[in-house]
Amino acid sequence: MSERLQPGDVAPDFELPDSEGKPVSLSSLRGRRVIVFFYPAAMTPGCTKEAVDFRDGLPELEAAGVTVLGVSPDEPAKLAKFRDRDGLNFPLLSDPGAEVLRAYGAYGEKMLYGKKTVGVIRSTFLIDADGKIANAYYNVKATGHVERLRRVLGV
Repeated sequence: MSERLQPGDVAPDFELPDSEGKPVSLSSLRGRRVIVFFYPAAMTPGCTKEAVDFRDGLPELEAAGVTVLGVSPDEPAKLAKFRDRDGLNFPLLSDPGAEVLRAYGAYGEKMLYGKKTVGVIRSTFLIDADGKIANAYYNVKATGHVERLRRVLGV
């Protein structure tokens, strides 16, 4: 399992394709606060709830100077379908090799329906304007943690 990140750690930089195949890098967002959330699979019930929560909270997050990025192992074409189906208004990034997921400690052994499995660990990170981890949340629930992030951010 990958090592978990802690507040104060430098956020691992990455460049991943979005739902249109265009590269998005974390370093290009330096100077802004960024929420990066890692989710297991586009268009599944839990991941849809989570993404819709971010969609609905995005105006307040953006007003507070926060950019939201969603990352999963899905290919860009599936991410485009997910974006279009649910009206998602933030970039969805594709990490099919799970390199970025591993760098953030968001891929490894987990319990799924009472059985051990290996896969994406639903995780969310708040990265400050200097590119450091401000908050790291592992094993988050699909619902409710967007509200917690809004409280942390004061929005």
